[in-house]
Amino acid sequence: MMNQRNNICLKYIAISIALILPLITNAQTEGVVVDKIIAKVDNYIILKSDLEKAYLDYLSRGEFRGSTAKCNILEQLVVNKMLVAKAEIDSVEVADEEVRSNLGRRMEYMISQIGSREEIEAYYKKSMDQIEADLFDDIKEQMVIQRMQQEITADLKVSPAEVKRFFGKIPQDSLPFFSTEVTVGQIVKQPKAGTKQKEDVKKLMYEIRGRVLQGESFAALARQYSEDPGSAARGGELPFYKRGDLAPEFEATAMTLKEGELSMPIETQFGYHLIELQQKRGNTFKTRHILISPKPSSEDVIKARTYLDSLRTAIVNDSITFQAAAKEYSDDQLTSSNGGFLLDDNESNRVSVEQLDPTIFFTLDTMKIGSITKPLEFQQPDGSTAFRILYYKNRLAPHQANLKDDYQKIAAATLNNKRNKILSEWFDDARDEVYIDIDPEFDHCNLLEQ
Repeated sequence: MMNQRNNICLKYIAISIALILPLITNAQTEGVVVDKIIAKVDNYIILKSDLEKAYLDYLSRGEFRGSTAKCNILEQLVVNKMLVAKAEIDSVEVADEEVRSNLGRRMEYMISQIGSREEIEAYYKKSMDQIEADLFDDIKEQMVIQRMQQEITADLKVSPAEVKRFFGKIPQDSLPFFSTEVTVGQIVKQPKAGTKQKEDVKKLMYEIRGRVLQGESFAALARQYSEDPGSAARGGELPFYKRGDLAPEFEATAMTLKEGELSMPIETQFGYHLIELQQKRGNTFKTRHILISPKPSSEDVIKARTYLDSLRTAIVNDSITFQAAAKEYSDDQLTSSNGGFLLDDNESNRVSVEQLDPTIFFTLDTMKIGSITKPLEFQQPDGSTAFRILYYKNRLAPHQANLKDDYQKIAAATLNNKRNKILSEWFDDARDEVYIDIDPEFDHCNLLEQ
């Protein structure tokens, strides 16, 4: 039985990665909801339950319960169906293989966060195959909508003059107020397993390979040995992927195998894999694998800390800049290309303290501007231990938005406003090309008025 914490975690993750299953089935069975079609867009329909579900999601995010909220949500649902209908007319397509790949990644993430497919199946009272089948069409529709939006707003940019005009139209009493923002960088060093640890894992992988070739179940051995949380419970099975989705070494090996053939142990950044090719469809492929990662020894851990401490000394002595050291030596791919600096949603290196990881927030609270910490041990998302040094470059006090300090944020808002205008103009033009019918219950929303 799932404990309360896992139950709450499941609900949160299901919402956050858009993997909510249709709720109307259970409601109809219990006689609670009488569903009906409230809008038609060509051959596509919107159910009342779709609107109610979207409204509940809106409320769950703490949004304002205004009198027009449901009308605004219904309008967005209609626009989404229009995008799908127009995509069909304009032959804008998303291949099923792309959908399966996207869905597979979402499910793997979900399993990695929850811990097992059994807990997910218990929560939804469905098998994983049933869950994926239920979600397939919804995920495909989301991807078609995104592709159509990209087609409509492709190559969209804003000039400094447009940003200035946009900002100038905002009433002074409506300018946003930004909380404290900081510029902070990190250089991460992950302890790497030594030669002995790697050789031990390779030896085990060869033993497992031999057992498979002698007739033992690949799936059973994957469940026993594989350290990939997303696929181990499925007997090592991965969804369809296309070239560029997986580690280059993995793809290169998979694409040279014949269907049903088992690879020799191959190394990627994640560890050692045994790969069995199951299907190949053009530029996509489906495999199952067993992954085992060599674990660093205590000596390897000390070596990583010492290396990072020496790098810090070189930075403090001006032998190398922090940014150059981060780009060349940091093991964190998300920040190394930015010179080690954390970025916000607008790709700005000024990050609100409210968005910071609590561990970083409390560390900065003990630091002076311009200082660099000694190596600090921390836990990475996958649970492994690593070390980092933090550079506290700058701090901006709470302030009202202005062009000098907040140009990047205002530029992003300008771009978003321009994108919305283009989509709105597209909506006005496109609705003459598709059939739209709204239930009289929602006539007050005036969705069909020009």
